[in-house]
Amino acid sequence: MQSAAHTTETAAATRPRHVRATPPARRPARLRTVGGLAAAAAVTPYLLIKIVWSFGLFLPTEEMAGADWRAVNAVTALLAAAGIGLAMAFSRPWGERLPAWTVALPVWVGTGLLVPMLPLAPVLGPAAVNRDQEAGSPDFWVHEQLLVMISLVGVGIGLSLALAGYARARWPEALGGPLPYAEPVGGTRALQRPLAGLVASGCVLLGCVKAFWAAGGTAGLDTAAVERRDLWWHMLASSTAVWAFAGAWGILVLAYRRGSRGFLLPMAVTWVASGMLFSYSVYGLLDLTGMQQPSPELPVAAALTREGGAVLGVTMGLTLLLVLHDRRRALRGPG
Repeated sequence: MQSAAHTTETAAATRPRHVRATPPARRPARLRTVGGLAAAAAVTPYLLIKIVWSFGLFLPTEEMAGADWRAVNAVTALLAAAGIGLAMAFSRPWGERLPAWTVALPVWVGTGLLVPMLPLAPVLGPAAVNRDQEAGSPDFWVHEQLLVMISLVGVGIGLSLALAGYARARWPEALGGPLPYAEPVGGTRALQRPLAGLVASGCVLLGCVKAFWAAGGTAGLDTAAVERRDLWWHMLASSTAVWAFAGAWGILVLAYRRGSRGFLLPMAVTWVASGMLFSYSVYGLLDLTGMQQPSPELPVAAALTREGGAVLGVTMGLTLLLVLHDRRRALRGPG
């Protein structure tokens, strides 16, 4: 009996104790849930404001009562609603069964728009409010604009967190591991390198132009319209320059597999930079519609930087897809 009791006590003492730490698999799931719900809640005020504007109510200016502006507000309301659906997809397991392009494409554009705006929001938000107050906008527009800014910052942070957890569950090879990997049979590395070189050269050129303008250079600008260079214009030019340079670095690192120990940093930088160059170039097309203040660039310079940025963003994104495709095949096999 004593021997049996001693054996039982010994087994109980050597049995592994319950570990209270959160299992690693649960952390991405919790990150997805919190980030997705936070993003959905943050974008709701933006959605409501856009719906109200689409019906012509509580408009800050008379110009926004036109059919063109109301159509833009309706489209952005639909995009906000889609953003809520995307946030919920990120936070739930059923989202992993969606076709990859239905997730990747809007996320690429969305992160390109929102992530570069996060560090600028504390400066651009008050500057935009002051500018509109000086232009005679009503007081309620100030409150609406603050809600819009809070929504954009909130959805930028929330979606980024949800995306990190979602991607780690669905595409773990895109978020971790060392930069080098074995070359898969039939890989595209021979195509990646010349594409990366061309994109990086274009990004450096675009970044130099934008940095020159942000620093006060006037070459390529309309001398009769230099007064349009407000704080918003200078900061967007600076942001484009920074992300163009960062994208050039990231795509070269990924294609040549040198310059970083891990894969995550250059991949994330390339992802955001490519989306930023494309989405802000498309946003710049509003200058041609008369729905916002014309930019101070000469038409040729504006077209070259705008369309050039879009082409660079798309080409960088496609090159990144080639890298991710080869990496997936190398780490998971051809299946």
